[in-house]
Amino acid sequence: MQSRTKIKTAVFLGLLGSSVGVSAEMGDYSFWDTLGNLIWPRGANNPVTQEQQNAAQYPLTPNPSEVADGFKPGAYLQWQTIQLHPDTGAICGNGSPYKFFVNRVAHTSNTVIYMEGGGACWDYESCTGQTGIRGARNPNGIPDDYMSLQNPSASLVSPFVFRLHPWTRTKTQNWNMVYIPYCTGDIYTGDKVAIYDDPSGEHDPLVWRHNGVRNTRAVVAWLKNNLERPGQMLMTGCSAGGAGSFANYHPVRRDMDPGKAYLINDSGPIFPAPVTGSEEEYPSLKLQNTIRNVWGLDGDGDGPLYYLRNELPSLDLNDLGTLYTALGEHYPNDRLGHTHFWDDLNYSSYSYERFYDDINNEPDEEKRKQRIHQRWYKDTSHLMTSLDGYDNWGYYIPRFRDVNESHCTSIIEFNNADIQEDGLELGDFVNNVMEGSGPVMSASEEDSVSDYQKGFNLLYWLLDQLL
Repeated sequence: MQSRTKIKTAVFLGLLGSSVGVSAEMGDYSFWDTLGNLIWPRGANNPVTQEQQNAAQYPLTPNPSEVADGFKPGAYLQWQTIQLHPDTGAICGNGSPYKFFVNRVAHTSNTVIYMEGGGACWDYESCTGQTGIRGARNPNGIPDDYMSLQNPSASLVSPFVFRLHPWTRTKTQNWNMVYIPYCTGDIYTGDKVAIYDDPSGEHDPLVWRHNGVRNTRAVVAWLKNNLERPGQMLMTGCSAGGAGSFANYHPVRRDMDPGKAYLINDSGPIFPAPVTGSEEEYPSLKLQNTIRNVWGLDGDGDGPLYYLRNELPSLDLNDLGTLYTALGEHYPNDRLGHTHFWDDLNYSSYSYERFYDDINNEPDEEKRKQRIHQRWYKDTSHLMTSLDGYDNWGYYIPRFRDVNESHCTSIIEFNNADIQEDGLELGDFVNNVMEGSGPVMSASEEDSVSDYQKGFNLLYWLLDQLL
């Protein structure tokens, strides 16, 4: 216990130093204000309005006042479990309570909202997670101690939310942290209760709540009613969390109303794929057509896509990838970034392997990988082209990293997600998004050899065994 207290004290003193002198930024408090916050923690100054509570579609519904959510405003530098009452609309896919996690600091209002990654599901096999098919994270709900060191895939997942990362530094490590876990299998975009039949007929149908949108709305309602409006805010996450941060960026950014806002979608692309296009030219079209239905993205003309389009007129509901351009046009002063690996074999497998027989039925592993990569390259090229026309959108697409199927550039560390031919590291891109001026950096690695020639990495090998 003593050593833990010493660590927390050291971290606090380091963070306190960042609130004074030349390093202070928008959202930081003065030295004296920070000391005052230790005694009288700041409350909300941007609470949910009656109009937001009464909104016809996706209202902000706070926890009932009599519900003890577990939050202690002055419990700084520790992960706190916040449980949301079902009355808020929040619930996990299996019907268990939804909860998220807050790690607060005293010296700034700046906040990183990190959305957890972890697959997706759209049928019995993938939503149960019982058949070996790639499925969704946390099908059995979220435990209270989820952010303990015994679960490093959450508590230590990324330098964005790992304050004491031993070698990768980024500015969000000094900020308030909000960790939004993933338990609905719908990349935080769904709004439908699905009933999936067991194809073997041996078990009862699975009732699954694709409730990602409502969970995110409930988190935002809590944040508005309990924390101060952020001076700066980053939304990010990898894989499903990258897609979720991207898909929810507009409503979260609108309601949190930070002074400055940034988005980094790590490895959760929602590729351009017009419904009138061909599956050969737009390989993600089969996946997108499937999830539109099973996750209720269209609803009956009032689903999550229509909700976004109401305020993002450039969003073409016949092409989900136009959300990139719609955000770029709606938020010309925000700095927006996308990153993934060219040779990703995880999200790309989700995107194609169950939809294309020449992949799913291919016994030769190398041929299977090649067919996945060919489609991924085509989709990635379309995405890069769509972003090239926007100064406030940038991309960073390195070739390969030998961990987690070359998936997620920002997990574990920022190292080795490099573009060697340009002398760039992922940290350069992150810093450009969050601290740069002028057009956001765009870089893509053409070298397809050097990343594969790096030596054996014991850390990555050990992590792959855990994953």
